Amino acid sequence: MTDNRMDPPYIADERTMLTTFLDWHRDTLAFKCEGLTEEQLRLRSVEPSGLSLLGLVRHMAHVERAWFRRVLKAEDVPLLWDKAAHQDADFDDVDTASVEEAFTVWREEVEIARRISAETSLDATGIRHGRDCSHRWILVHMIEEYARHNGHADLLRERIDGVTGE
Repeated sequence: MTDNRMDPPYIADERTMLTTFLDWHRDTLAFKCEGLTEEQLRLRSVEPSGLSLLGLVRHMAHVERAWFRRVLKAEDVPLLWDKAAHQDADFDDVDTASVEEAFTVWREEVEIARRISAETSLDATGIRHGRDCSHRWILVHMIEEYARHNGHADLLRERIDGVTGE
């Protein structure tokens, strides 16, 4: 595995700091999945959890879409992975899910989110559960979301092949 992640700067303006930390975490999830087979990406963690790396990638595609497109830009785009019918479909329905599709959709949603973020003021707001939610808050939340799930990804990867690391 080759780690090509770029460390966020120690000193930067607010936007740069937030977006580079978010990109570092996005790259970390990709790094945790690198070099694995489809079967390994589907491998579940220890019961009762049903987490898998593929489920995490699908979930983060959903999260990117939900926060940047649906909340911040108020786009009327459908939920991914049939989440409207089954809330945990992104995590649960991985046994027959397409790995290629999951990674393609995730990368597409990341690129759309980057574009939206670049053209939107940090003070801009969207609506989440009837309340205003700032772009700044969304960026911080996305860093938190990736950080939490990257911890899961680290444990999953260690279980699969013993690889550990930041």
